[in-house]
Amino acid sequence: MAETEEPVLKLATAPYGSWRSPITSELIATKTTGVLDTYIGLGEIALDAEDVYWFELRPREQGRRVIVRMTPEEHAADQTPAEFSASTRVHEIGGGAFAVREGTVYFSNVTDNLVYRQDPGRPPRAITSDSGLRYADFAIDDTRHRLICVREDHTVEGREPINTLVSISLDADDVGQVLVSGNDFYSSPRLSPDSSQLSWLTWSHPNMPFDGNELWVGEFLPDGSVGKRQLVAGGADESIFQPEWSPDGTPYFVSDRSGWWNLYRWRNGQTQALCEMEAEFGVPQWVFGLSLYAFESSDRIVCAYTRDGSWHLASLDTKRGHLGPIETPYTDIWSVRAAPGRAIFAAGSPTEPASIVQLDLETNELEVLHRSTDVYVDPAYVSLPQPLEFPTDHGLTAHAFYYPPKNPDYSAPADELPLLLVISHQGPTASTWTTLRLDIQYWTSRGFAVLDVNYGGSTGYGRAFRERLKGQWCVLDVADCVNGATYLVDRAWLTPTISVSEGPVPAGRVRSGLLSASTSSRWVRATMATAISSSRRRRPTNWNHATWMP
Repeated sequence: MAETEEPVLKLATAPYGSWRSPITSELIATKTTGVLDTYIGLGEIALDAEDVYWFELRPREQGRRVIVRMTPEEHAADQTPAEFSASTRVHEIGGGAFAVREGTVYFSNVTDNLVYRQDPGRPPRAITSDSGLRYADFAIDDTRHRLICVREDHTVEGREPINTLVSISLDADDVGQVLVSGNDFYSSPRLSPDSSQLSWLTWSHPNMPFDGNELWVGEFLPDGSVGKRQLVAGGADESIFQPEWSPDGTPYFVSDRSGWWNLYRWRNGQTQALCEMEAEFGVPQWVFGLSLYAFESSDRIVCAYTRDGSWHLASLDTKRGHLGPIETPYTDIWSVRAAPGRAIFAAGSPTEPASIVQLDLETNELEVLHRSTDVYVDPAYVSLPQPLEFPTDHGLTAHAFYYPPKNPDYSAPADELPLLLVISHQGPTASTWTTLRLDIQYWTSRGFAVLDVNYGGSTGYGRAFRERLKGQWCVLDVADCVNGATYLVDRAWLTPTISVSEGPVPAGRVRSGLLSASTSSRWVRATMATAISSSRRRRPTNWNHATWMP
């Protein structure tokens, strides 16, 4: 008997942009948990013995922020009652809104700006009372039974808010003790393992922390105040990120003094580079609570770094300075925490949504603890990003990810090229990410091509690339987006008859630039599309837009 041949499925032929797709706008808007904003949508991981805590942004709950706890014996469970939103408005965009110790959670509630203590099995109770004072970036000082944190004073109307580092009691309502003051901004208070010293970051106008800031270390006096202080690193043109203390009491930090955010430590009054390379172990500190490295032990750091727009996980031997790769399927990694034998981090890839992931450091086995969405998307409909470097103005190059159209049910006419959607990420120092983007797949599965641009000013390509945008916001970035689209047209990857732009500011300028290009080149026309969704935020109090505008 002759073998039965498998039937050959014939694809429907339809113009690019007209394909039907199972990835709908309703799916994107209602079935995700913060995947459109990775750093504060799903992350801010904290470890408490064997328990794992993290933050979730809930779009279906009017953007409420919820602290979630997972124990080894049970599934993830919300810790934040429905009437609370565990978030802070310090610097307006917050982050670093909670800390946990032995099952007790301390958090800022965004609706009243008060700090709450939530003991196991009990409702939260306020330990501050003045809603004009905002708190963030908590460190628990067990020795003195207090929280050390950033406080932003809004009690005087019409005056610029005053930032200080303060301590507040873990139990009682008090006005707090000011520990460090005098500069415009503070962040990252961190206690030494023996609780004898405190490190912190500070900066003042007109700088942002990714322009230049300072790392200080101070010694505690018997009354809990900070006495002798020493400048460790930083300055007007050096950006310090994520100071931490090793378990052996050595201060570590990330600095871009080489032109790249790399890891350093301060030992015997000297700064030592651990692993110099053209890669970024830091990101712009727009929010509190960011963590890209953590100590598994005094001899081992688990860290994340980005190179050419893609994130990697690695293990750093602090004695030899050897960086060893840890293979994962992820291209975006953030909120790294570690404990002996394991690491917990948030991650995603072009085919995997943002997730909380646990890594066994002995076996290198990965376990996904929680995903940001329960939606399953058939990989056959998922367009994979292709990294792209292209020439732009002044003999420079810029970067992007190109997503070609993809739908297993359709093919386009042989003589037709796809239409293009150009996306410009939020500026000026952000960067795009390649975690499964349903907002992008919405378009590619319908037959559009997407160019997601990391224009000059984006993070991940060194300080010089990041600083290109100073005084050129809405000029240089527009040129990079237009040149990226032109690069694809010139190589006959897409049709020269249409270009579409969508996204947040500076998307309006990008649209105008594409429209202008369409009338001055061989493009016939350009049109505009409205973004499926966007997030609106107040301008942070440490934001000086004049630095970036021409």
